[in-house]
Order: sequence, then C-alpha cells, then structure tokens
Amino acid sequence: MKLRSFFSLIIIILIAKTAVAQPTDSTSFHLNYAVGADLSFLKMAEENGTEFKDNGVVKPGLDIFSDHGYDWIRLRLFHSPDRLPNDLEYTIELAQEAKKRGMKFLLDYHYSDTWADPQKQWMPEAWEGLEYHALRDSVYAYTKRTIEAFRKAGVMPEMVQIGNEIRNGMIWPAGRLPENWDVFAGLLQAGIDGVDAGRGQEMRPLIMVHYDNGADASGNREFYDNIEKYGIEFDIIGLSYYPWWHGNLLELRENLLSLMKHYDEDIILVETAYNWRPSEYTEEGDLAPWPETPEGQKDFLETVHETLININSSRIKGIFWWEPAVTGGLRSRGYFDDEGNALPVINVFDKYKRK
Repeated sequence: MKLRSFFSLIIIILIAKTAVAQPTDSTSFHLNYAVGADLSFLKMAEENGTEFKDNGVVKPGLDIFSDHGYDWIRLRLFHSPDRLPNDLEYTIELAQEAKKRGMKFLLDYHYSDTWADPQKQWMPEAWEGLEYHALRDSVYAYTKRTIEAFRKAGVMPEMVQIGNEIRNGMIWPAGRLPENWDVFAGLLQAGIDGVDAGRGQEMRPLIMVHYDNGADASGNREFYDNIEKYGIEFDIIGLSYYPWWHGNLLELRENLLSLMKHYDEDIILVETAYNWRPSEYTEEGDLAPWPETPEGQKDFLETVHETLININSSRIKGIFWWEPAVTGGLRSRGYFDDEGNALPVINVFDKYKRK
C-alpha cells in the first residue's frame, strides 16, 4: 500500500507540473517574422479616386501588397476624428478587407482625436476635464468597447499597440512624461486591461509598447526600465526608425542588441520609411545616407531589413513601412509615384512571400 501511495503521489506531482507548463492564452499566438505596412489612409485614397498600379495594371492596393509578400496590416484608430477618416467604422471596414486576403492585423490606438506622437499626445475632447480615476476608467471602457466591436465584426487584431510613439507619455496633460509616470503607467495598464476585457473568448492579442527613436539606446533603456518598474506586462517592444530624425544604422543595431540583452520581449521595427525623391536631405551640406531616388529607397529598405535579420535572433520579429500608399504631401515616402505606379521598393520582400 505504501509503494502504491508513493507512485500515486509521483503521478499527482507530474500532472501538476504538466498543468503549470501549459501555455496560457496570452502566449498562444505564435508570431513569425512580420512583413507589414501601415495602410491607414489606403481606403480613403481609393475612395477619393486614387488608382494604384503594379507593372502598369490597376489593382486594389491591398492586392498589390499581398502579392508582394506583405502579410500584416497596421491600422491606427483615433477616438473621435473630425477631419481624418480613421474612426472605428472605417478601421473595421479596412481590417475586413485585409483579413479577406489572409493578412494579420495590428491595431494602433492613438488615444487622441488626431495624430499622437512624441511632440503631441492630445487628450480626446470627450475626456477633457476628467480626474485621474475617471480618465483611467474611460481608457479602459473605450478600449474594451472598441476591441469588442472588432471581435464582433470578425476582425479581432492579432496585435494591439497601446499608444503611439509614447516616449513622452500619452493623453496629455494627465499622462505626460517625465513628470507623470504614476498616471501614465495607470493609463497604459488600463488600455491593456481593456483589451483583455473586450476580447471575450478570442485568443489574446500580443501587446506592443511603442518607443519612437529606434536608434536611441540610452533613451530606450530608461523608458523600458520604468515600464518594468511599474510591473506592466507586454509582449512586443515597438520601435520607429527614420534616419533623418533618429540616427544611423549602427546606432539602430546598438539599440536592438541592448534591448535584447536587458529585456525579454520580442522586438518589431513598427515604423520606417524613406523618400524616393528629394525631401529630407535638401539643405546645403546635407549628406543623404541613401540617394533619395526610387533605387535609393529600395536600397534603404533592403539594408534596414538585413540589419534586423543579420542580428540572427528569433526575437527580432518584423518590419513595417509607414504609409506606403499615402498621397498628398507625404507621397514621397510612399511606394507609388505621382501617377500611382509602384516603385522598385515594392519588390523587396518578393523572395520571402509565403505560399
């Protein structure tokens, strides 16, 4: 009897250990290397009559990107935009079109009625005047409600970005950094909690926290050290990299290696771009690291991508171009010339296309 009891105890222990080792729903989504594009303006451009062409043939923009190996779409969401199209209904419709093509979806919460970036993180008008606890509850409720809407529309995002380029905080003035870390951390956590509350029984999206300057190793360390200090759990470090603002590729590489050494999260270069005609390096004495030409733009993307994959780590999880289908004044950063013809940069990921 004693021997039988001993073996029973061993079996119970083994079962318990197996149960503990099972992956939770927060880690069940396996992320391969993502090739993505922020195409938040694409639907508006096409509705306004813009035609995008691949080898001279007019095609839906999403088809062009899917045909060239892009398997992720990133879409920003504004709270209550009055001039820009990126509200909930618009974003759901564009996400549905992307999902039809088999693309995965990264949702980018700006928590503003307009652009949010390191220079401006303006609070939505609907939340102005709220004290901290009411503001935190509003972030939670808004995030929960919108995630529920994506879920019910059949376009649950695989990844969610809580705030856009939040080096200087978000939802100003309440969550402005560096003076309001306690408030900022509470608002960030409220957004994460809202995602969890809104997803229902769906797989938990990966959570991204986004720092703008991908070549600033010391700034990244200070920021993510504080995120850790507040016990905020997330999955992906998101970075931006624009060479005319952020520095050279050696500095980008140095930061990537530093992040990998000090943190456990995976890393995605979630914004990058370069111009196909002179735009940023036009002052006398400017030395463009790549020619601002169609071929120079392609070389830029190839070189940045190679910088990422040559680090040779499975924790480097992808690259996204910011608005390759943009029109208007920023068209020089896009993938299409003024007549809508695809430029050479569109072909960079052809050899990686998944069958």
